[in-house]
This record gives sequence, C-alpha cells and structure tokens, in this order.
Amino acid sequence: AFSQADIREIVRPHVLNVLPQGWMCDEASFYVNPTGRFVIGGPDGDAGLTGRKIIVDTYGGAAPHGGGAFSGKDPTKVDRSAAYAARYLAKNVVAAGLADKCTIQLSYAIGVSKPLSVYIDTAGTGKVDEDRLSDVLQQLVNLSPRGIRTHLGLNKPIYARTAAYGHFGREPDADGGFSWEKTDLVNDLRNAFF
Repeated sequence: AFSQADIREIVRPHVLNVLPQGWMCDEASFYVNPTGRFVIGGPDGDAGLTGRKIIVDTYGGAAPHGGGAFSGKDPTKVDRSAAYAARYLAKNVVAAGLADKCTIQLSYAIGVSKPLSVYIDTAGTGKVDEDRLSDVLQQLVNLSPRGIRTHLGLNKPIYARTAAYGHFGREPDADGGFSWEKTDLVNDLRNAFF
C-alpha cells in the first residue's frame, strides 16, 4: 500500500511537467487528496436527495456557478454554505459602495478548512484594489465551513422556504432565514477603505 506521502510524490512530477514556469504554488498549498484515505464514501458519506437545477436556484444564468446544488444538502457542505457566503460578501461590497458589480469565487479542498482562494471580480467597476478587498473580507468573516455556518446562522431549520422562488434576492427573515442577504458588513468595509 502507498502512503499519502508516496502518492503525493508520484503525482507531483506530473503536475510540474504541465504547469508553465512560475505557476507552481508553494509546497504547503500543493494538495493531493488532503483528507488521506477514503474511509467513508458513497451513500454513507453523502446521503440525501440533491441535484435540483442549480441555475433556477441562483442567478438564472446571469452569473457563473461552480456546479454544486444547494437543495438537499445541509450547511456543512460548501456547495451550499460557501455559495451563500459568496452572495453575502458580494452584496456587502456593492452596498458599501466599493464596486457597482461584484462576483466572488470561493474554492475549497476537502479536508482543508480555509478556502484555497478567494477571488474577487468587480467587472471593472471596483473603487478599491481587489486583492486588498479579498484580504479584508477574509479578516471580517471566517470563511471556513464552520465559520460560515456560525456567521450566517445556518445551523437552524431555515431552508424549507428556499424550495420555492430560489435562494437569492429575498429579504432576510427575523428567524435567520436568508441571512446571506443581510448587508451588515457595510460599515466595517467602508472603515477598512475610507
């Protein structure tokens, strides 16, 4: 049997051979199956019904989508919680007047708590540096799966109402529903830049 380190060393040269010079990330960020052995998989690891049409639940094709469905997934799955977090952060960026448009892409690896990247695209409408904005947003909100669930209060029974009329563009509810629609970071964002 191969160890995790063995597999990493077998894969590494194949990755290096196809990347242009200077594109390789630092060794600490080079992941090959970061959780190690697959112990629980299939229905035991991902039980439940999912796969509702994702574009219906989001932006109707007006914005990029990573492909993960929301409905049927609990908030521990970043397919759902990180999409909500990206929406929340982008709304706050626009509401704070830092950009007229904002798309936020979050990428994760299974077994790694922090996002591998937080990419900001203001489509040329930004009034602040996008890299600095990424840093500020990560300081304001813990973007680990647990941090997102805590910040947005996602561990509550608030999801039934998302089954009709989509997940985005609704008013936040008093009981915590649609918490990702709040714009409560506006003052913190303005203070960080102005």
